[in-house]
Amino acid sequence: MLEKLERPDFRPWSRRKFFTVLVLFHCALFAFFWQYLSYVPAAVEFRVLERQSISSRRAQFKEKCAYVRAPAGPPATFDPATRREQGSDRFVPGSAPVLLRNGKIWTGGRNGTEIVQGDVFMDKGVVQALGFIPETLLQQAGGKLKVVDLEGKWVTPGLVDLHSHIGVYSAPALEGASDGNSIKAPIQPWLRSIDGLNTHDESYELAMAGGVTTAQILPGSANNIGGQAFVIKLRPTDERSVISKVVEPPATLYAANVTNPGWITWRHMKHACGENPMRVYSQTRMDGIWGFRNAYDQAKTLKAKQDAFCAKVDSDSWDDLVKMGHHSSEEDLEFPEDLQWESLVDVLRGRVKLSVHCYEAVDLDGMVRLTNEFKFPISSFHHAGETYLVPNLLKKVWPGKAPAIALFASNFKKKREAYRGSEFAPAILAKEKIPVVMKSDHPVINSRYLLFEAQQAHFYGLPPNLALASVTTTPADAAGLGHRVGRISEGYDADVVIWDSHPLALGATPQQVYVDGIPQLGENPVTLQKGEFFQKFPKVPDFSREAEETIKWDGIPPLTKDAWRAYEHQTVVLRNVSSVYVRDSSSGPQAIKALFDVRDLSADASSSRTIIVQSGKIVCVEGVASLSSDMCKPLFSPSLPADVIELDLQGGSIAPGLTSYGSPLGLVEIAQEDSTNDGVVPDGLVGGVPSILGDGTLIKAVDGLQFEGRNALLAYKYGVTTGVTAPVGSSLVQGLGTAFHLGAPHKLAHGAILQWETAVHVSLDMSRSASISTQIAALKHLLFGKDTCSEPMSSATNDPWAEVRYGTRTLVVNVENADIMATLIALKHEYESKHCHSLKITFAGASEAHLLADEIAHAGISVIITLARPYPSDWQQRRINRGPPFQKHTSITTLLDAGVNVAIGTINEAEARNARFEIGWAALDANGRIDYATALALASTNLEKALGVLRPSHLTPDLVIYEGGNALDFTSKPVGVVSEERGVLELF
Repeated sequence: MLEKLERPDFRPWSRRKFFTVLVLFHCALFAFFWQYLSYVPAAVEFRVLERQSISSRRAQFKEKCAYVRAPAGPPATFDPATRREQGSDRFVPGSAPVLLRNGKIWTGGRNGTEIVQGDVFMDKGVVQALGFIPETLLQQAGGKLKVVDLEGKWVTPGLVDLHSHIGVYSAPALEGASDGNSIKAPIQPWLRSIDGLNTHDESYELAMAGGVTTAQILPGSANNIGGQAFVIKLRPTDERSVISKVVEPPATLYAANVTNPGWITWRHMKHACGENPMRVYSQTRMDGIWGFRNAYDQAKTLKAKQDAFCAKVDSDSWDDLVKMGHHSSEEDLEFPEDLQWESLVDVLRGRVKLSVHCYEAVDLDGMVRLTNEFKFPISSFHHAGETYLVPNLLKKVWPGKAPAIALFASNFKKKREAYRGSEFAPAILAKEKIPVVMKSDHPVINSRYLLFEAQQAHFYGLPPNLALASVTTTPADAAGLGHRVGRISEGYDADVVIWDSHPLALGATPQQVYVDGIPQLGENPVTLQKGEFFQKFPKVPDFSREAEETIKWDGIPPLTKDAWRAYEHQTVVLRNVSSVYVRDSSSGPQAIKALFDVRDLSADASSSRTIIVQSGKIVCVEGVASLSSDMCKPLFSPSLPADVIELDLQGGSIAPGLTSYGSPLGLVEIAQEDSTNDGVVPDGLVGGVPSILGDGTLIKAVDGLQFEGRNALLAYKYGVTTGVTAPVGSSLVQGLGTAFHLGAPHKLAHGAILQWETAVHVSLDMSRSASISTQIAALKHLLFGKDTCSEPMSSATNDPWAEVRYGTRTLVVNVENADIMATLIALKHEYESKHCHSLKITFAGASEAHLLADEIAHAGISVIITLARPYPSDWQQRRINRGPPFQKHTSITTLLDAGVNVAIGTINEAEARNARFEIGWAALDANGRIDYATALALASTNLEKALGVLRPSHLTPDLVIYEGGNALDFTSKPVGVVSEERGVLELF
């Protein structure tokens, strides 16, 4: 019993249960292995794909690193000639091949000295050949070839404007069409001018009519870093888009139609120093430089991260890269990027052509130090007024190469930092082997006349090859596009200009302009006929002494009378004089007559004569019976008494001193510095007239005159002896003008004030807060207030408005719009139908006066065109007469033909010195319809008549002495003034 109790209870399984469990076990085992076998291929495939993804990402990183470190621009092996076969990326299919035959081709080659006599063949948007063109090459063009006989005319590459705001400051200026500046912050490298480019700017066509085919469109200068710039062609495209204008768009634009030339294309950017950002953001120069440094430091940090990343990529140190970025795995790796600063990183990598707006030495120095601190190059300094004073500093720009210097020719002194700017800067810089660019800063200077900037630079001493290069090859190189524009050579873009005269001759006008081989001026542009004189290489005066003086005096050489030689009682003999023109009071106040002239506007001097001057008066003229006497004969001989002063004019001339009107000359010295100016007249239409002035008080310009201003003295030194100016302001009633002598030392000097009070000046402007209807009503109130028939004229004494009503004082109306002029003509008729006197009215500004030429003539109104070369800057000026090559007649010839007394003024006080070039240019554009005497009258007697300036009839007004040629072209240099009114002869 005991044994049974100690054994366990055990009963064995049945056979059926055993086999059931065994079957279930094998089924489970089979299912497990089946799942396992199914999983293995998927796992293997995943790991293969994972390896491929990692490999692909690694390849992408290697490609990215190679891209960011690749240099910009075509490789050293690039040959433009290879483009002959493939053509231009801008070629328009269907464009006809063009053969220009028998031209004088300034190619831009050999530092601007290469001139080829022969032909230019253009096809596929590029220059295929020049000089001698093989017949086999022409046969390939087939029957579509267009042949143009140049008849020996000059041909140049299309002009390149390195500093333009065309498209971002559009014409006419309207709300929403100004995209040049951002006022969000001083540092904004992420902005892009292309994003504000207006494709409907009327300036494109006008600029091409001046030979400009390519322009760099910069953001404005309100910001220290204003953003990225873009280079465009000005011709319209079938696509009509912004991007279709861009030349070699950088890949960063991410546009569908951006073509890859096979290399990294250049990017462009704008920086600005000095006053503009200071004024906009109320900052100092210290703030500005810190802003630059801070921005570049952030870019430097980003670049360092990229370089460190790429160093690991190059060495395949992927694990290190993961650790370096504190990533959990390689899948988390990302290339270090920042959209705001990526463009500055490209600057540090040398892949951006940087344009820097800097005037003064202090700003230039700051930028030079910045380039060396952060190791980046500058392509060009712009405006750069003091660069000629610090050439050695420019050569220290990193990495030791001076950038190109983009300059104005004469547009200086509008602000303090521009005050030391000099017309001799281009020549001085060229002697230092520093590249010189002449630019427009459009619309500051109308880009249509970019070539005039180069012409002036040549006039003041820049060698001719470099003057032409300054608007072609040099800016093209500075923009990184010297491999395709700026030259005429095989494979270069077919951007070509045919000129009616030598391109450095005054008034040179395109006969045709080709952009990408496509003519831009229509089938039959107006062609000016100019004599052989203008086809020759212009001979210009020697200004080397003046250039040396400018450097000596740190940009402000003496211009006052103390720097001149004055002869009051001595006899002065002027030899080799080719012509003398004077005012002819016997034929009316507006007449100019020749005492003699041995040449005309387009002929070389064939003989010359001697002039005798005593006490500021011409007393004898050799060969002129009325001005010859026995007492003069000894002075005509080669041997002269010791006390006689002798001057050889070398074929020069004597002409009436010119008169300036339209700018605030004499009231404004530095336009943007309030303390240097007379100030602004309050506007009575908006309640701004102080009560202390009383009712009807007219502000007098004479009370605010300032003498010995540099703009006034420079104008005087270059042939403008009289200034007529009105009080400054945009009010309806500006006040009384005054006429004064530009060379006088002060108001009380003998002959300083020619006429204390001239005309009454008013202004009618559509942009004023008061409507035009309101302005006309106010003017009517001033004119129609009293019945002149019932009051004697003696009651008008000392009342300028009464004198206007009686017709004894001129009313000058500043007006641009033809519709407002028509209203004023009707007002004049209404007044004269109700009163017993006629109004003397002059329209000034008058951009649209040509539209009413006959009506203006019939009303007896004078016209002063203050923009002889017009521009539709606003809506009131949109219907300008565009002149040649668009229109046969200019505004001036249209008005002259109608019988209007026409004159020329200027709106920029810094350009008053160019009055003689303006009237010479007007004569050339008139295509023979304006002779030399009439041209002189445009800025002298006609102008003074229009302004109501009265001179003593018994005295000859000032005469200007020109050395080397006549007054109206680049051959001559003003060297003195003969003043009978002041009894002195002054030699500069």
